[in-house]
Amino acid sequence: MSKVLHAAIKGRVQGVGYRAWTLGRARELGLLGWVRNRRDGSVEAVFKGDDDKVVRMLEDCRRGPRSAVVSEVVATAAPDESWPDFSVRPTA
Repeated sequence: MSKVLHAAIKGRVQGVGYRAWTLGRARELGLLGWVRNRRDGSVEAVFKGDDDKVVRMLEDCRRGPRSAVVSEVVATAAPDESWPDFSVRPTA
């Protein structure tokens, strides 16, 4: 079964390689979607894939890369779009 979730990630998550780490991890898990920085200092992402892999990605996002300090990850349902892969989007 497939799941699509939007994740809002807060803490020290910019300037620490969080987007690159997310890109690599999502691709390892075979997920579709995207990740980007937000002007407010947070990171947001949309993950689409098998339920267990999306849940695993969210758990991994709570830790992030070594230099990150994640204070909060809020996941909500997101509309299903046809992403061809997992990518980094420009800051919004």
